[in-house]
Amino acid sequence: MRKVTEDIYYIGVNDNQIDLFEGQFDVPNGMAYNSYVIVDERTAVLDTVDQNFGDEWLNNLKEALNGRKPDYLIIQHMEPDHSANIGKFMAEYPETTVIGNVKTFTMISAFFPGVEIANKLTVKDGESISLGAHELKFIFAPMVHWPEVMMTYDSKDKVFFSADAFGKFGAMGTEEDWACEARRYYFGIVGKYGVQVQSLLKKVSSLEIEKICSLHGEILTENLSYYLDLYNTWSSYEVESEGVFIAYTSVYGNTKKAAELLRDKLIEKGCPKVAISDLAREDMAECVEDAFRYGKLVLATTTYNGEIFPFMNRFVTELIERNYQNRTIGIIENGTWAVTAGKYIKGKFEKSKEITWLDTTVTIKSAVSAENEAQIEAMADELMK
Repeated sequence: MRKVTEDIYYIGVNDNQIDLFEGQFDVPNGMAYNSYVIVDERTAVLDTVDQNFGDEWLNNLKEALNGRKPDYLIIQHMEPDHSANIGKFMAEYPETTVIGNVKTFTMISAFFPGVEIANKLTVKDGESISLGAHELKFIFAPMVHWPEVMMTYDSKDKVFFSADAFGKFGAMGTEEDWACEARRYYFGIVGKYGVQVQSLLKKVSSLEIEKICSLHGEILTENLSYYLDLYNTWSSYEVESEGVFIAYTSVYGNTKKAAELLRDKLIEKGCPKVAISDLAREDMAECVEDAFRYGKLVLATTTYNGEIFPFMNRFVTELIERNYQNRTIGIIENGTWAVTAGKYIKGKFEKSKEITWLDTTVTIKSAVSAENEAQIEAMADELMK
């Protein structure tokens, strides 16, 4: 437990045992499941935590309440890493009023059919409740990134409780760059819902915010425009950093050689940033993150079973699922007898918005030839324009 403001306490927990978040995202520094309590004339708890930490969380809550009972439990987000202890909470504090929206209570019934809630308060978008000095306004944020999501603004302390928005991978207190793990988190989990995030940002633009309290990661207290600007860039699918990301797959090393040759040419020509990843060996979520970070992408892959190598196929699919757009893409394709990878890649992006294809395509037939080296030189020149 720790103080966020004079009346607001952090009562969340760290999970240092987890290896994969949501069963797919590598989290070497663990995860934080954040929860908060506001102590006023009436007390309000915001969200619970993952099922494995119910006792620790309840102990944190009791310490913060210092002998008092909670008047409200506000459910902002029903994903089980935040809602799993609703039943345990209600068993301890059965008279507490649970606050949610219509979709919240539908999901509670679906997830926890045995949990009884005697007192419910169903709120609508923009409605408020008073705890005394603290006035809490509920801001609906559907599909950021679940349909029931709502957020809470405390006008007294100017704290924005943002549900999963502005969250990141990593346990609380981890020494690491916020943007790196927040970007990976955003594009991995929220990235598809840029339109909805833009709508949320417009809703909160008039609020005076001094702290952002997410359900994952650090409490943001300084230079908030930096975080808000990044979220605006990410959710509008704009380019965050000038540079080129080269993503490749290679069976016998020839496609890798071509990708590395392109990297070297770009560096020689003064490209501000060149990132390169082997999709078979590096974290796929980090590769997705880099594809959205930079304005130009080169996909280098072998033809496989007449189509695209599996790791490249997965990568391209993940980009498309997250509405990849407003980018320039180049292709390096390889094949011994029938080079068709480029055709299939372009087909997969057929419905994507604002994709510009480089005029230069590098087509390798087995090993990199002198002709291919000239094509790579031309591709590098085109990428530098």
